Parts: sequence; structure tokens; C-alpha cells
Amino acid sequence: MKILHLDSNHPLLLNHLNDLGFTNHIDYTSSKAEIEAKIADYDGFIIRSRFSIDQQFLNAAKNLKFIGRVGAGLENIDCDYATAKGIHLISAPEGNRNAVGEHALGMLLSLFNKLNKAHNEVRQGKWLREENRGLELDGKTVGLIGYGNMGKAFAKKLRGFDVDVLCHDLKDNAEDANAKQVSLEVLQEKADVLSLHTPQTELTINMVDSTFINGFQKPFWLINTARGKSVVTKDLVSALKSGKILGAGLDVLEYEKSSFENLFSSNNMPEAFQYLIEAENVLLTPHVAGWTIESNIKLSQTIVDKIKAKFC
Repeated sequence: MKILHLDSNHPLLLNHLNDLGFTNHIDYTSSKAEIEAKIADYDGFIIRSRFSIDQQFLNAAKNLKFIGRVGAGLENIDCDYATAKGIHLISAPEGNRNAVGEHALGMLLSLFNKLNKAHNEVRQGKWLREENRGLELDGKTVGLIGYGNMGKAFAKKLRGFDVDVLCHDLKDNAEDANAKQVSLEVLQEKADVLSLHTPQTELTINMVDSTFINGFQKPFWLINTARGKSVVTKDLVSALKSGKILGAGLDVLEYEKSSFENLFSSNNMPEAFQYLIEAENVLLTPHVAGWTIESNIKLSQTIVDKIKAKFC
């Protein structure tokens, strides 16, 4: 079987697939049209997020048996069409779930203890103790929306704290020893913290809007390590201004990739985003929650293991 690699990954991915007897080619630079013109020669390809895989591309891939996505989500692939064509879809949420869980916990503790704000002030010669009095996580209720690999990993990290962890998921019987599954209404009634762990789907795009936010009974903290398009930024900012949302840790934004850099090189920065980058109770990272030294290895190994299990 011939495999085309469209993004660079940890070397073990290529090395282990070579050892298993696959023929591996790399092309990290050609345009989508150029890849499409030759994809019929391949039995599989491996991608991260270089471009979307649509019906036209899949029609050109006449001999394709699988697509491997070195990451958790498959939203850049027309999954229904690929499945209908008998193409096996492989992703690797097991590879970076621990990294996401640790990142979410780090963001939450940083926000509660105003670490980013205090750090910047000390560097400026300010020694403000009362203004940086923090909160303790113990005794709080943490609500998770989405309880798959990522949600479960975060709940596991929370076991060392005296917190109640609630989860809401479309699938029944998703709960485990680390979280109790409840309705969305119960989660909105009880949560002090909301953490998103959902894939990008029609149901989750713009999910966190003003109506959703106002459904919470108490002011709450928001952590999003899932997908940026799940949160309506202008509604988030309105809630931050009103105090309905006490603070936000955002590893993902609706402004990402090429559009993100353009915001800083033009006069088109949205007012809502300008607020986020200036707010002291907002912590921003560049979609790196699952991006650790260890996850780089584990993601690639997970893809190898799944290809091996299916085709060897």
C-alpha cells in the first residue's frame, strides 16, 4: 500500500510505517489541486489540518482505503461522503487527550489565582497583593460539555481537588467514576466553571451564545480547549463585561490561522477580539492545548497502531 503524507509529523510515524512494509511518500508543499491530481495513485494519506477534504477531492482519490488525521477531530473531512465511499477514517484523540486535560487545568488555576495578571504587574515593578487575591478550586462545581476523550481526561485531572464534576453529553451512559452525567439544565443550574470538550459539528457551532450563557444560574468561568467556532465571541465579551462570565481561558478562537495574523496587520480587528486581548481576566493561547512534546509522539504512534490493526 502507498501512503502520501501531507503534513510533517513525528519521525516515528514514517519510520514505523516503513517498518510495517508500507510505501511512504511525502509532499508538504504542493497545492491542493496538485495533490488532487495525483491522489489516485495512493491507498491512503495522512494529514493534520493543511486543507479540507471535500467531495471533489475524494472523487479523485479512486483507490483510497483510508485517511489518517494526526489529531482529535475530523471536521476538515467530509466524513459522511468518505464513509459512503468505503474509506476508513482514522483519528488520534487518545494521543493528545492528556495534554488537553493538563492545559485546561492549568488555564483554570491560572485564572483563579490571577497568575498572568500578577506576573505582568511584578515585571512592571508593581507589588499588589490584595488586588491579586485568588480563588480556590475546592468546593466548586465544574461542568463539562462533551465527555469523550478530552472531557474524561480533564475530569481525571480534577480528581485531586474537592470538586463536583458534572458532564453533559449527547450519548447516554457517558459518565464514569470521575463525573456525573446530567442534563444541560442541571449543569447550567449548578456549574461554577464550564469547560468545553466538543467536536465541531452543526450542533456545536455558535453553541455558546447569549441565550446559552444566560441559561446559567450563577456567574461562571469558561474554559475552551475544543473549537473556537463553538463560542460567539461578541456574546462572550458582553457576558465578561456584565460579570455573567467571570473570566475565560481560550485556547481556540473563531479567529484562527491566516485570518488571525491578518487581524494584527490591518485595521480590521473586531472590537470583541480587541477586548479579549486587553482583558485581565482572559487567558489566551494559540491552539496548543494538545500540542506537547509527548503528544507529538503519542499522536503519531496512535495513527500507526490503528493503521496496523486495520491493514496488517
